[in-house]
This record gives sequence, structure tokens and C-alpha cells, in this order.
Amino acid sequence: MLFIFSVPSGGVETMNRLRCQALRQIGIEGHLLYLQDGAGRQNITDIPLFITNRDEDLANLLRTHQYAAIVSTCDHIMLQRLRGLGYTGPLLYEAQGLGTKEQAFSTLSNAAYFIRLYANGAITNKTAHLMELYNAYLHDFPRFYIQNIVDTNLFRHQPIPALNPTGQPILAWIGRIERNKNWKLFLQVGSGLARFYPGLSLWMCGDSSIYEADELVQFHNMVHKLNLGNRLTFHSNIPHSSMPFYLSTVGSSGGMLVSTSDNESFGYAASEALSCRCPVLSTDSDGIRSAIIHNVTGKFFSGAVHDAVCHAIELMENKAMRADIIRQGEQHIQTQFSPSRYVADFNNVLIAMQIKTIS
Repeated sequence: MLFIFSVPSGGVETMNRLRCQALRQIGIEGHLLYLQDGAGRQNITDIPLFITNRDEDLANLLRTHQYAAIVSTCDHIMLQRLRGLGYTGPLLYEAQGLGTKEQAFSTLSNAAYFIRLYANGAITNKTAHLMELYNAYLHDFPRFYIQNIVDTNLFRHQPIPALNPTGQPILAWIGRIERNKNWKLFLQVGSGLARFYPGLSLWMCGDSSIYEADELVQFHNMVHKLNLGNRLTFHSNIPHSSMPFYLSTVGSSGGMLVSTSDNESFGYAASEALSCRCPVLSTDSDGIRSAIIHNVTGKFFSGAVHDAVCHAIELMENKAMRADIIRQGEQHIQTQFSPSRYVADFNNVLIAMQIKTIS
């Protein structure tokens, strides 16, 4: 099978790599095609990888490998291109992310025509707004909802004290400097919490090559305005295999990951943090509900800075609550997002599409 996306970065890069590794369990060899290069390429070591956006290269790829099925993620135009290049096999459209709810609505309303005309089915994860859009625009079209996959073998508690030599609590954030990720809210929460914990460190992890230019200017201005320069560290393009060390260290510091997105289709950062016993405080950004159950596996806050600070203090000071949330969060991710569950769900999609027979 071939999985196609625009650039190897973020949650889709993680998901594509993990599912290719997992699908080997049922005899499926996954290949990855990205239309342009990206920092996430460093994570891909044992999967056939192609980076091109030229029709000539795509046509050669199709002729050479004769794929049994192709999944195009967030790219409905690619469906038309593949058919135009002569591919006649099963095509699946996949929605992941798509930005804010408004952006997702705009994308799916335009994509539905192409999906119906060129694809054989559509898949997405079990996120309320994406399921709602699929049911609205593809109500009589083959559509499938499956949970994403988390590498619970890699993402486990592995703290490295040397990453936090002061031993002070760390407030962490993962994402891109763009509006939907709401980095401003994280800086405001960090500034507010620092009044109670003077030794607090702020860690921001992201892909420094992907950002919205005007947001980046505002980011630097806000860091200066809030006087956060001495406590803020931006970790750029950490290899995915190293992230468990950082997340585990955050959890062991007595701190937490803060997710501030306006909208998420899944929220890999939160799920991987929970798997490493790093508690998560988050806005209620829809898709993240699959990982966080309030006061059970994590905590939600209203989006107000004061509310976030109050919840963060409770999560840091109420040791019994913190221990329960960490334990329940780790167990939840291991149960709901294991590779074996993803393989079973994806296999059922292939069977329903008559792409693969029951083995």
C-alpha cells in the first residue's frame, strides 16, 4: 500500500510511520510518498520513502510497485491526479487535522465532489467534528472511523535527569507556531504559573521549518513582552525516538504538558505524553477527548489563563490526584491506541473494501 501526504512532519508523519510498521503484522508492506521534504524525514529509517511532486515520478512509482491500494491524506486533488496517471486500484481519502473546524468544513465541502468521483472510500479517526462532516457530505458513501495508533512500546516512562539539572518543574508544549495551536495561550499560562513557581522552566517543542510568518513575529514579541526569555527553551525538530525522554522528564519534574489548540483531530502530543506518565492539561479541542477524560486521564481547562493556572497548581500540589491521573492516563493509551488494535481496525476496513480477504 502507498500512503500519501504533503510533508513529513507532525502527527501525520508519526501515524504513517507507525501504521506501516504495524501493518507488517498482517503481511502488508507500506510505502510513504511525501510531496515535499521535511524535518520528519529523519524519523523514517525502515520504510520505503519517496519525496516528489512530479507527475512523471508518480507515474513511474505506480507502474513499478502496482499498489493494491492507496491512501491520500488531506489531499482530494491527489485522487484526481492518480486516476489521471492511470491508477485503477482502490483509492481511500483520509481526513486528519484540517485545522480549525471552519477550515475543516471548507475543505470537506470542496473535497466531497472529488472523493465521490475518484475514491472508493473515506476514512478518518473518531473525532466528533470530522465524523459530523463525513456524515453530512459523504452520508451515502463508504466511510470508516478508526482510532489512530500510538507506539506504546517506545513511549514509556524513561526520564533523563540530565535534561533537567535544576530539578525544577517544567511546563511543556508541542506544536507549530500557527494560530490553531494557540501558542499565545501557552506563554500566558506559563507566565501566570511562574508567579507561583519562580524556578519554572518552559519547554516548547516543534518543527522550526513550518510556521506562519506573522505568527512567528508575534511569538518573539510576546516572549520579550512577558519576559520569558530566561526560562523558555525551544527544542526544534527533536527526533521522534527521543521524545519519550523529554516527555518523561517533564512528568518526573512535577510539571506537565499543556495543549492549547483551538482544534485537534487527534492530538498525538497529548497521547504520547500520557503514555510516558506525563500528565496533560488541555483545552477541549475535540479530538483530544479520545485521550483525555477530565480528572481521570488528564485535565481540561476553559481556555482562560486563570482557569489553566488553577488546574495546573492542583495537578502539581495534589499528589494523590496527580498519581491517579498519571496511572489512569497511561493505562488508557495502552488500551485504546495499541498497534494491535489499529491493525485489527484497519484490516476490517480493507476487508469491507474487498481489498484484502480475511486471513
